[in-house]
Order: sequence, then structure tokens, then C-alpha cells
Amino acid sequence: MTTATTSIERLDAESCYRAVKSRDRRFDGVFYTAVRTTGIYCRPSCPARTPALQNVTFHPSAASAQAAGYRACKRCLPDATPGSPDWDVAATAAGRAMRLIADGVVDREGVEGLAARVGYTPRHLTRILNGELGAGPLALARAKRAQTARVLIETTELTYADIAFASGFSSIRQFNETIREVYAASPTDLRGRRGGRPTTGSITMRLAVRTPYAGHALLGFLSTRAVPGVEAAGEGWYARTLSLPHGSGTVRLEIPDVTEPGQTAFVTAAFALEDLRDTAAATERVRRMLDADCDPLAVADAFAGDPVIGPLVRALPGLRVPGHVDGHEIAVRAVLGQQVSVAGARTVAARLVERHGRPVAHPTMGLTHLFPEVATLAGLDPEDLPMPRSRGRALIALCAALASGDLALDRGPDRNDVRRGLLEIPGIGPWTADYIALRALGHPDVFLPTDLGIRDALAGLGRDPSTAAQLAEGWTPWRSYAQLYLWQTLSTTPGSDPGKEN
Repeated sequence: MTTATTSIERLDAESCYRAVKSRDRRFDGVFYTAVRTTGIYCRPSCPARTPALQNVTFHPSAASAQAAGYRACKRCLPDATPGSPDWDVAATAAGRAMRLIADGVVDREGVEGLAARVGYTPRHLTRILNGELGAGPLALARAKRAQTARVLIETTELTYADIAFASGFSSIRQFNETIREVYAASPTDLRGRRGGRPTTGSITMRLAVRTPYAGHALLGFLSTRAVPGVEAAGEGWYARTLSLPHGSGTVRLEIPDVTEPGQTAFVTAAFALEDLRDTAAATERVRRMLDADCDPLAVADAFAGDPVIGPLVRALPGLRVPGHVDGHEIAVRAVLGQQVSVAGARTVAARLVERHGRPVAHPTMGLTHLFPEVATLAGLDPEDLPMPRSRGRALIALCAALASGDLALDRGPDRNDVRRGLLEIPGIGPWTADYIALRALGHPDVFLPTDLGIRDALAGLGRDPSTAAQLAEGWTPWRSYAQLYLWQTLSTTPGSDPGKEN
């Protein structure tokens, strides 16, 4: 059983128990072990004594274990693990719903809003989630709120009232009752002797990622494309502005480089938010950008023995596919990147930000503006855009589709439906649609055979660039990671320009 192939609908008890006996960290977040004799649930790698097989049951989500009456282990903190990589690999309705639940959609829009985004009725979506994850949308959202609250209690000095609303609870009473039920402890017990104090919206958290984690390579990718005013980067860190449901914000990330496999590492994230209710959404969107839920060992296993990608994986284990915090923004930037250099696209994006971006409430570190809203860009005249007229028309059409809701890039809809919708827009071709899928939708199996960087990378490896599509057939279901490994070979090559349409 591997995390890439494990079904979240059925958990094989024998395979799960083998993972528990070996304390295999690869399965943390993929399933949870509930122990009847103690009434607690743990992550597979919990260091406590392994319980007997007849005394355990296995659950596909923390919410499922909680619904069965188990409380979280205080030793291994099972709900603090990275999410299941199956949510992005399989991208079933349940996986897509989980991404939206983590973003706080249930808290903001209710189950009806969640179901509408995924494309099902509330009743049918509830059946799907119960069948695949062992809990309905309300229980899953409750578990997510509890986990966010515990992290804030233990790692910040926020008051309990601030934590309650930052975590998505509707009242302090609901917050207290949930924490006691899930963790068998009061908020005061979890925090210990430390007191709390009111906040101005500044929160520092640690975001869990699986290892190995090639953080410096990810940082290099993001910093090369950083748009002035919206993004900034330096040695070991990256920062950007955030457009969130209740206001603006910024985040500064300290991104580590961890080569040891099979562990959990942490990215330090310092948020400054206008409204604390955006904590869950901000955290989830940053985790997407970091590709925090990837299983790098499954990716490495898939490329073992491959003559092209295999040596690259061994030389740089744990490379991630950079996601994004805003699907609308990366879609616009993908159009800006059509047939121009990365530097050229960055320059045009900076002009749009200067002219049409909305200032953030609290500018810092050179972060002054949010990226322009698609509704604003949709109202512009293509003649006024700093780009060829045909590309300007494509940009306006794309922004109009996004602003109207005809096209959604929030990971809710089916990926194939999104791709078809993108290709129906004049001026949006396969390169642009697939680049958006790679970065906005977290698609792990995208390859851009016409990309100039890919062709240069293959030529540099002694391969015929015209065979790119044929070679990529053997890299499924991780072609997005193969794409990044090939781009990475160009990072130190003078004159190279990965991420450009040919």
C-alpha cells in the first residue's frame, strides 16, 4: 500500500496495521488509527506502544474518528499532519470538497454553498463524503476548526475569543465545547500557563510538510517570478499579499530545505490579516502554494529507474510543484506569459498592479498592492493593455468568464471541465490551460510538451525535444513533477527561460 494508490474509500486493515507497526510517517494524514481500549485516535507514526490489531479501527479522516467517539492523542497530535495527497492525485468530489472545506467555505457559505461549488446537491455530496471520508461536511468542517484552534492555542498568544473566531467558530461557547470534546482538555489546559493578549491581526504559525522538501528550489521558482508590489523574496524567505474573503492580508514564509525523508518539517508563516476570520482561508491557500500535502516518496518511487527523470530526483529529492494562493491571479499571469519571457511577463504584471491593483491595509516589506481583480481587468479596453491586441482580447475574455462565475478556479469543479472551459475562450490554448491546471488546480499530472523550457531541458539532457510528449507518457501520474524537474535543470543555465510557450 502506498499513499499514491491507497483508496480513501476503503482502508485495508492488514496494510494499515503494517504501516502502524513500522510507524511509517508516509501515511500520516492518509488514515488514522483509533484504539478501542483507550478511546483515542493517533497518526500511524505515533511513538506509543503499538496496540493489538483486534483493538484498533482505521479511519480515513480525523472527523471520522471523532464522530466515532474518539479523542485526539495528545502525544502524536494526529490532526496536525499534512493532508492526504490523494485529495489532489485522485481529485474526486470528496477530495475537491476537502480543499474547499479547509478554505472555510462551509463556515462562510454553508453546506449548500460547498455543494454548489463541487456541482452536487447537498444530500448527494453528504453521501459521498460519508462514504469516502467517514464523515459529512459539517463534521469535517468542525474537525478542521478544532485543528486550527489547537494550533493557535499552542503556538500564539491570541486571546481565546480571537482564536474562536479566527478558527471559524460562531461562538466562544461552541469553541469551548468542541475543544473539550475533541481533545479531552479545555483551551486553558492546552495552552498551559501562558496567557493571551489581543492581536492586531498578526499570527505566526508552523505549516507541516512531508519530507524530503526541496524548499530552496521552490523559493527560487517563486522569487524569479515575483511581481513587485505583490510579492517579495530574500535569502530563505518569500512574502506576498493575500486577497481573502473578509479583507486583505500579507504572509511571510521561511521555507526550509530538508533532505531527510519520511519526517514532517515545518514552514514558518507569519500572517498579517485585516480580519482574523480569514485565518483558515489564508493558511489553506499558502499550503496549496507550498504543495504541502505532496508525498515526495511516492513521487520518487514512481521515477525510480526512469533514465531521464530518475537521476534528477535522486540529485534533488523532494522537489515540489509551486501552487498559488489565487486561481484568478495565476490565470491572468499565465496569459501574460504567452510567448514572452518570464522577465517580460513579470514586467507587464507589475504595470497592471501599479495601475489597477488595490492597496493593502497594512503595507510592509515592499508589499503594497493586491493583484488586480478580474472584474476590474474585464472592464478594460484591450487597446489600453501593455501587450499585443490579440493577447489583450484573450485576457479580457478570460477575466470576464472568471468574474461572471462561468469559470471557477477554486479547486471545486472537475479539472477536465475547467480545462474545456478555458479552451473555449479565444486565445487560450493548451499551454495556457495546462499551466493554469498545474499552478491553480494543483493537478499532479500535467505536462507542457511545447514549452520552450522543456525543449531546452531535454536537449541539455541529450534527448530529442520532439519526443517530449512521448517521453511524458511514462511519467503518469506525476507528470507535473517531471515538468518541474526538467525546468529545474535550467535554473543554473545561462540564458534559459523555463515556463514559456514555444
